[in-house]
Formats: sequence, structure tokens, C-alpha cells
Amino acid sequence: MQRPTSRLVRVTSLRTRTLVTTAALCLTLIYLFRSSSHYPHPTLESDALDRFMSSSPSSQQPPPITNSSIDWGSIKHRHPPQQPLTSLPLKNPLPLPRIQHPFKPETPQSARTRQDRRDAVLRVATNSWQAYRKYAWKKDALRPLTAGSRDQLSGWAATLVDSLDTLYIMGLRDEFDEAVAAVAKIDFGQSSTGDVNIFETNIRYLGGLLAAYDLSKRPVLLHKAIELGDLIYAGFNTPNRMPVDSINLAAAKAGTGLTVENQVVSASPGTLTLELTRLSQITGDMKYYDAINNLVTLFHDKQNHTALPGLFPMYISMARKDVTTGTTFTLAGCADSLYEYFPKLHALLSGAEDKLATLTRGFLDAAAKHMLFRPMVPDGDDILIPGNVNVDSEGIPHLDPETEHLACFLGGTFALAGRLLHSEADVKIGARLTRGCVYAYAAFPTGLMPERLNMVACEDATPDGECKWDEALWVEERSRRPEWKAHLPRGFTTAKDPRYILRPEAIESVFYMWRITGDKEWEEAAWAMFVAVAEGTAAGVAYAAVVDVTVDKRAVEREDYMESFWLAETLKYFYLVFSPPDLISLDKYVLNTEAHPFLRP
Repeated sequence: MQRPTSRLVRVTSLRTRTLVTTAALCLTLIYLFRSSSHYPHPTLESDALDRFMSSSPSSQQPPPITNSSIDWGSIKHRHPPQQPLTSLPLKNPLPLPRIQHPFKPETPQSARTRQDRRDAVLRVATNSWQAYRKYAWKKDALRPLTAGSRDQLSGWAATLVDSLDTLYIMGLRDEFDEAVAAVAKIDFGQSSTGDVNIFETNIRYLGGLLAAYDLSKRPVLLHKAIELGDLIYAGFNTPNRMPVDSINLAAAKAGTGLTVENQVVSASPGTLTLELTRLSQITGDMKYYDAINNLVTLFHDKQNHTALPGLFPMYISMARKDVTTGTTFTLAGCADSLYEYFPKLHALLSGAEDKLATLTRGFLDAAAKHMLFRPMVPDGDDILIPGNVNVDSEGIPHLDPETEHLACFLGGTFALAGRLLHSEADVKIGARLTRGCVYAYAAFPTGLMPERLNMVACEDATPDGECKWDEALWVEERSRRPEWKAHLPRGFTTAKDPRYILRPEAIESVFYMWRITGDKEWEEAAWAMFVAVAEGTAAGVAYAAVVDVTVDKRAVEREDYMESFWLAETLKYFYLVFSPPDLISLDKYVLNTEAHPFLRP
């Protein structure tokens, strides 16, 4: 039965809490909120949280560990790495610049407003988790409309592992303890889906385990992270030491070597670097960093040899070690986190690997020159949108003014990279990109942004070009798009994929802009987005994907699916926007593409 949407965060179907759980949650709120108005004292909130979360009996008595049925670390590889292994860079660079804005004390009224908003996010998150626990425990995902479950990511309890650090950050101590005990029994030796997707396994499972370990220091989490890291490392057991996209468990177990696919999306291998680097930092085992260093070197050496120098084609070949052939370029799905990880790995390595600063600077410059455009909108808002580019046979790039919700990460990445590289111009570009996604949310009647859409690029499509509204041009451009529908807002020529599937990328960039600039604009944008998201997705026993965000919100239909990133990313970013900024400070942590925070050494 569809949940009424007139109330913002109505919590339904919660299991009856025990007195102990209720008391623990009350203590959590006391610890977390006691210092909410003391922004200049950057340890109060995070330290109080750590003390509270480490005070449970479960933190002192770790659960028994069930080893996976395959010891991936003991398997001898047919294609071992060359010796000696590449070690983590140890040079002492100049300290990286401060990332976060130096926040000043809040007024009492501001603190109350912020706290009320954070409470609202916490209620939605708690409701979501309890529904998962009741109806989909230890399964990959919840079906919120039918109160069922779904396994699509190897059956290793994706939502549970993906949500570990969210439970910790939100101070849900009993829930965290219970989830850690469940993690101790996961068998990474068998998969319910046959082959293992290396990309999703890396960002959701390994990322979730590493972040939860960095926050809690629970030994079981590191034990399981090593088991899983060794499985992912088995994906590099190939003749050229490039990773596969899909790991065949039987072949990986035999150690006889895997076959690298001829073509993969560029994000797949490019998004293994952060997690495996952090695993080497924690364990001191250099084999993980050695594996990804080969990838970093390949992308670095070929960055200026593509059809769009600085950027990489959507599809690449690990079999041929070819990251240059191709004429289709995007910053959205299939490529997004490849670029996101250049500045983030630069931060995680404390700036000690020069190749990453080069990769970051090259990507930022090429993206700004070729991929970003100012869209024509009725009120002339100064916003930017990332598009796609196709390079013709003569080497001339052609902009396609199409974007995706997935591309909304880019504002935060520009701002983060700009701060790391001492470039305030890039921070400003990040702000305009983020405003573009905020604009797209507000433009539609549900307050939600579609998965994929088209707009009209101004005649001067460069980011700083003139951009006056031209009704005739909009009519002309929409007539060329068979996907245009009469009810779409002015300025949009399509909503090719009108769904909203609980994605986090827009609030992700809003979070980065808030933490980096301290501008209240971003707090207000986050709240408006949260109201729309919470109302628009509330359904069944939790929250569900929306079929079409372009229709009147009273007519919205929903899909029977709640992605693990709803808890892992979307709600976590909302929660952090309304938290004191020392909680998961960007000067202390690097967040992976699934919003899992890794400690910066």
C-alpha cells in the first residue's frame, strides 16, 4: 500500500524497540547533539560519537568469525606481479591545503533548525534500516512495495555492508553491533550471482568494510576486508596484470589465470585504486597498491594521446592496455568515478604521487574546455551542465547537451580538486555545476531530477558564454527530439529517462560545496531536496524508486526497489550536511564513490 506523502518523514512499520535500544539511541542523541553549536571546536562531535560507539559490550567482545570457504590469499597466481613490488610513495611533500571552510559558531536558532533537519534525516534512515532488517535481512536489497528482498550483487548482504558506516555515523550503536556480527559470517567464497562484478564489489563491499574499520577499529571488519581484498586482487591474475571486469570464481580459485575482457567501461578498472590503496595502507601489504599502480601509470602515460586530450573514451580495453582508442566521451555513467578518483587518491596519498596531480589537472582543464556548457533557461540562471562529446573523423569535438543524474557528482569533484590544487577558479566551476543539478531538481513538479535529460546549449556553449532565453530556439531544439513531451518544463528538450532511483550524486556535490565554502545556500538547497526526496519516494515499508519525476507528484508511481546506496550515500550525505562539520571532516577523510570515508594517513 502506498504511503501518504503529505507528511514529510512519517515513520511506519518500525519494529518494537527494546528498552535497551531506546536508551542507547537517547544516549546517542545526547552525545551527538551536545556540541552541535560549537563549530570552532572540531573534535567534540566526532570524539563523543567514537566514545559512545566504542562503549557497547559488543565492541569489547568481538563476534566469532566464520572464515570464507575459499582462502583467496593463499592461492598461487599463474601470473604473479614483477618483483619487487611497488611500495606506497614515502616522499614528504608539502602539506596539502585545508579543504573545509573554517566554520564560525552557530546562532542558537541556526543550531535548532539544523538539528531539526538532521532529526528528520535520521528518522528516514532508521525507518529504511528497520524495514531492511525486517524484510530483507542479509539480502542485497529490499523490495519496499512488496516487503520482499532481492540479491543482485553476489548475495553478500550488500545493503548491510554498504550501510555499516552510515549506522556508525548516525550513532545507531545496537544496529551497528548487530550488523558487524552478521558481517563476521559472510562467505566470500561463493556468489549467488555466479561471476563477481569487480567494480560493484570493490566500491560497495570492500569500501564499506574498510570505512567501517577506519571508524570503529573492529578487527572482524579488517579480517573480512582482507578476505575480500584478496578476491579482488585475484582479478589481476591475468597475463598483462590488468584487472578483469567480471571475476569467474572457479577460475580464480584454481589460480590458473583469468581472461581480460576486450572492452570495458573506463570507470570499471579506474575505480579500483582508492580502496586497494587504503588496504595497503592499513595492512602494510604492498601487493594491492602495486596492482593499482600499474593502472595509474597507464592512464597517466596515455592521458594526452586520446581524441580529447586530458579525457579518456567511454570504452577502453584492458586486454590491449588501450585507454586511448574511442571517440565517445562522457563524465557521467561508464566514466564518472574514473575522474572522481584522481583527486581523491591524490589526497589519500598526501600528494606524494605526482602522477595524480597531473591526471587531475588534465581532466579538469579538458572537461571545462569541451564537456561543460551553460544551458539556456528562462530566467538566465548562471548554471553549468556537463554534456557528452563525440569526436568526428577529422578530430573535431561535437557537444551533445545531454546529461545524467550520475554526472551530478562533478560539482563536488571540481570543488575538492580545486581546493587540493590551490585553484579557486575550479571551486567556482564546481559551485555552478552543483547549482545546475539543484536547478534540475527544482524544475520538475516532484522536486526530483530525472536520470537522463537534454537541455539547449547556449549559442556560445562555453561556460562563460552569453546565455539569453530564446523561446524560438527552444521550440526548434525540442522539435528535433522525439522524446520531448508537452508537459516538460521550459528549457528541457527531453527527459529521456524520467526515473529517480534514490541516487546520491546531487546531494553529494551539495555536501562538498557546503563543507568547502560554508555558504548557507547549500544548506537550504539540501533541505529543499530532502523534503522532495523524502516525500516523493516514501512508499510501502520504506522508500522506493520513482518511475517518472516529470508528472504531477500526486500521480507518481514507484518501483519495487531500494538500492543499497540509498542508505550508504544519499541519506548519509543529507545527514552530514546537517551535522557539525567535524563529523567526517574532509581534512581527515577521503570518501570513496560510495560515500565510504577512508582515513587520510
